[in-house]
Amino acid sequence: MGGAPRYGFGVDERTSTLIDLALAEDIGPGDVTSSYFVPEHREARGLILAKAEGVVAGVEVAEEVFKRVDDETTVKVLLESGNHVNSGAYVIEVRGKARSLLTAERVALNFLQRLSGVATKTRQFVELTDGTGAKILDTRKTTPGWRALEKAAVIAGGGMNHRMGLYDRAMVKDNHLVVQGGIEALQKAINQLRADKPGVEIELEADCPDQVEAFLKLDGVDYILLDNMNNDSLRRAVEMREGMGPLLEASGGVNLETVAEIAETGVNFISVGALTHSAVALDLSLEFTELSGGE
Repeated sequence: MGGAPRYGFGVDERTSTLIDLALAEDIGPGDVTSSYFVPEHREARGLILAKAEGVVAGVEVAEEVFKRVDDETTVKVLLESGNHVNSGAYVIEVRGKARSLLTAERVALNFLQRLSGVATKTRQFVELTDGTGAKILDTRKTTPGWRALEKAAVIAGGGMNHRMGLYDRAMVKDNHLVVQGGIEALQKAINQLRADKPGVEIELEADCPDQVEAFLKLDGVDYILLDNMNNDSLRRAVEMREGMGPLLEASGGVNLETVAEIAETGVNFISVGALTHSAVALDLSLEFTELSGGE
């Protein structure tokens, strides 16, 4: 595949380490099944098949797994990350030594199935909010070590990324406010953060419309998180903002049954932890065919 990888699935240092760890975990001192039951020089062709409808994500990582096991393996991506896939369609074709393909199979599928599951879940939420103006966001509720990959899968599914970690956006939540010391102290802290780290965004969590009203009077706030508010309260918050000031993010109680009505309240963003913490792996498998002597 030429050009820059799409959706952030480039194999950077962290992803490379994840691949190495996954292969070491699976292969250990050697793949005894392939070593003893597959002829050393036997060539084969494999096709990764979608057994359910969804959105593909992480093909670049799966490709790297096959190449990491055997750099002579030929990998042809048939559906790139971000594409819809129907049940029965092929996603990737691999050719090479049968032993190598079989050794790489499970790790490649683990990455591809997990990331495609996240993209598929995201697409479901995005489609339900289409036309409302509300954007679907992920959260930090990610698999440890997999955050960059899972957030790339959210993008592939049509969603948007919230902060990557504790360093790129200040999110002042209820527990922070308890120990913070009042509205004047909050404004002072905002001013200090703006002066010290002007590139860092600031978000405040509100759990009722009265708190939203107070936060709207502060300077330097980029977002207000509307935490577990009902739809009437969300609409009140939108009315108070009147199209000006911090953008509004709804959070809590969001699922496939509730997200459309939440979006219709007029909020700018809806954050959904389920995109990553509850995504079901997309059903994919490797169909293996032995090459004939002339192929």
